[in-house]
Amino acid sequence: MSEAYSTLAEWFEYLNADCDYEKWSQYLYARLLESGIDRGKGMDIGCGSGVFTRALAKCGYDMTGYDVSAAMLSKAEQLGTGSRVRYVLSDARSIEVLGGKADFAVCVNDCLNYIPPRDVKKVMKRAASCLRKGGVFLFDVSSAYKLREILGNNTFCEDREELAYLWFNELKRDRIEMDLTIFIKGKDGRFDRSDEHHTQYIHERSDLEKAAAEAGFSVKKVEGEKGDAEDRTRLNFICVRE
Repeated sequence: MSEAYSTLAEWFEYLNADCDYEKWSQYLYARLLESGIDRGKGMDIGCGSGVFTRALAKCGYDMTGYDVSAAMLSKAEQLGTGSRVRYVLSDARSIEVLGGKADFAVCVNDCLNYIPPRDVKKVMKRAASCLRKGGVFLFDVSSAYKLREILGNNTFCEDREELAYLWFNELKRDRIEMDLTIFIKGKDGRFDRSDEHHTQYIHERSDLEKAAAEAGFSVKKVEGEKGDAEDRTRLNFICVRE
């Protein structure tokens, strides 16, 4: 069994294309503008293959992406960098800003779901320490409802031309244990198998609000997927460092 994203990194954006990364990126950009951040230095915590890092750099921000997965960062580099983008191998619990305080940080697309509840406050404090006073922190989680009622104890599969996967979930009290088996088609037409294990933790809204406040953030708004007031699958937090 390989570590999370050792194989999936190569295919992550391809498999998640239906989440509409462009609309998602524009949502983040709109929230930054509403918060008065129209330029400056940004951090993408848990950047993965860099889809949001690149998108925000195109909006004019000086971006640094941070991730604990070397495979994900390798893919991010492959997909393109520029003068406004750099990548750093770092765990969210020990992250450090480069060259002075940042104007904002984003931590989206389930990064915090990979952090155990006992360590969430540590991530919040590290983010706060990297931001200037008045800096904006946008973070999200897949909601407790989504993990318990939609993903928990369920199996998913997909068969595409280039690959196929089986995804088995086991719901625990505070987390989901995920086992993925991935079959990737080679040039000779045969499929190579890889197995990965992921753990995603369930976080309650009240616990996240408390952790953010204790780290020095003022929580300005909490909303659903891309700002949808009716959505129950994702919680988006818009916070300002006091």
